[in-house]
Amino acid sequence: MTEREIDGFSAEVLEQGSGPAVVMVHGSVSDARTWAAQIGPLSEHFRVITYSRRYHWPNDVAAAGTDYSMTTHVEDLIRVIDSAGGGPVHLVGHSYGGLIALLASIRHPESVRSQVLIEPPVVRLFLSDPPRPRELLRVLTKKPGLGYALVKFGATGLVPATRAASKGDMDKAVRVFGRAVLGKDAFNRLSSDRWDQVEANNIQAEYLSDSFGPLTDAEVRSIKAPSLLVLGKDSPRLWALLTDHLHQLIPDSQRVVIPHASHIVHEDNPVAFNLQVLEFFGMQP
Repeated sequence: MTEREIDGFSAEVLEQGSGPAVVMVHGSVSDARTWAAQIGPLSEHFRVITYSRRYHWPNDVAAAGTDYSMTTHVEDLIRVIDSAGGGPVHLVGHSYGGLIALLASIRHPESVRSQVLIEPPVVRLFLSDPPRPRELLRVLTKKPGLGYALVKFGATGLVPATRAASKGDMDKAVRVFGRAVLGKDAFNRLSSDRWDQVEANNIQAEYLSDSFGPLTDAEVRSIKAPSLLVLGKDSPRLWALLTDHLHQLIPDSQRVVIPHASHIVHEDNPVAFNLQVLEFFGMQP
């Protein structure tokens, strides 16, 4: 593991293996440890690069009033790629990290060879923050299933989690948010090791910032990188609906469903996930 200065923070970057580079981007309430089951199998064929994003363990925590900016995380990713020898690289991104990878492929296409996106929260394709009544009406009219799922996610997850975080009740915030993202049963099954990640990365600034940033259908349609869209079979329905929309937009995309897995697909069923990723990357030039 090497320490690299990435625009104001010292990132611990782990590289293992040789060959084409694969950069892995973790999601919320998580850090580089989430990829423990991927590093070994993928590094037999690729140079695997993992890092913990800004403000995530073991990096310095976010100070009060920090703007947890999506743009910052995208630019940090590009700097990690550059510091590892430059692109284009294969990307693997989970959840919020999948959204970071998606935006990197839009804003910096020269850096991305292909991408694996695990249930990225592309909510801003449909709603602003806070949602405007006209936007809600439009999505409920045109895509009622998705509209209902978005409303439910906001009402039972994002809104109460943000309210709890604003009061400093971070335990309530992560439990409300976690149940909405994973589903109640999957959340209740989290291991003690996974809780270590959750508690080390429950970042107040992420709840309180407009951290997603704008995104349009036209931008997603512009993506040239081959894309593998990964779903957990047991994930809440919202993720399948959002991923289906991405699949319709990204010109060169495939969609796969991993059995016996919820939102943290790569942790819940790493064997099946790793096989899909290796097969997909093996087809890319």
